[in-house]
Amino acid sequence: MRTVVLLFASNIFMTFAWYYHLQQKGWPLWKAIALSWLIAFFEYCLMVPANRYGFASGFSGYQLKMIQEVITLVVFCLFAMFILKEPLHLRYLISFAFYWALCISCSRNDLTEPYVLI
Repeated sequence: MRTVVLLFASNIFMTFAWYYHLQQKGWPLWKAIALSWLIAFFEYCLMVPANRYGFASGFSGYQLKMIQEVITLVVFCLFAMFILKEPLHLRYLISFAFYWALCISCSRNDLTEPYVLI
């Protein structure tokens, strides 16, 4: 649980670092880069412990990445809707559902049993 909470917090910082400057059309590029790096520092202060705690508690590197990607999509959807004021279209939700299914299939602990598709 600690891993997921830290990943959520780190993704909030990273989403702001990557996308907040898009609204600031008058900012020079150097200012957007400097602010993004400053925000990203705090993201790393949360992401690194999240991955270390998660790995120490039994998550594989692949599983940590899949969890992080799903969290990133959730955080970004909220950011895009409420900060960037962009609508969430059905096509995005369908795409995210497929991605979520891929992440779930990759996070299986029982890797010795193959999937039966038919």
